Amino acid sequence: MKDKVVVVTGGGTGIGKAISLLLAKQGALVAIVYSKSKDDAEKTVEEIRDSGTRAISVMADVSDEKQVDDLVEAVVERFGRINYLVNNASITKQLPFKELDLIDDTVWNDLFSTNVKGMFYCSRKIAPLIKKEGGGAIVNIGSIAGINGLGSSLPYAVTKSAVHGLTKSLAHALLPEIRVNCVVPGAVDTRWWKGNEEKMNQLAGKLPLGHISSPEDIAEIVLLALKNKSMTGQLIIADNGQTL
Repeated sequence: MKDKVVVVTGGGTGIGKAISLLLAKQGALVAIVYSKSKDDAEKTVEEIRDSGTRAISVMADVSDEKQVDDLVEAVVERFGRINYLVNNASITKQLPFKELDLIDDTVWNDLFSTNVKGMFYCSRKIAPLIKKEGGGAIVNIGSIAGINGLGSSLPYAVTKSAVHGLTKSLAHALLPEIRVNCVVPGAVDTRWWKGNEEKMNQLAGKLPLGHISSPEDIAEIVLLALKNKSMTGQLIIADNGQTL
């Protein structure tokens, strides 16, 4: 990964931060995309720079295609190229699963725009640049919610299922230069669950491996998916045996 330019959406917090830091340790030049967490993104950039690697933060709402265009231009202006993309940016809304009347069009639109369309916009814009550099990889971050249908809310689970489908379709569309895979975490100890830890533990159940993943656990799998040249269109499940 040395001197490869990697765009990580949602790269300043949680799983995204862990991915950004791990990539930097591998020698990658990291472009951290954030929408609201400016302070977190800039702190992550500082950590990377302190370690002797180059990084930048770029503000963009990935659900807005024009902002995606602008973020890509900013990265290319700074680094000159893009070799890899990690589509990590996602949002959710904590809603009781059985309370269907609480799910309105705003929830559907917000989650689909960011979680699905945002990944598509970024992939479509960056894919030609990856091809220009001789090929590379895109990794999407899915969720076990997209497989078992459970999670923080029903719309979130549905959007993550769509992300899994998007991964396979992009893998076909971008052959052979770009590999597209999806890392599918189970429960991960991030700030998403702050104040809802009981719900997280209830959804995870009694995990065969006996622990909940850390962001760093997931980052290691993302790195593998970026580097391995034998995989495309795959859902790489990391759920501590939840679906075993």
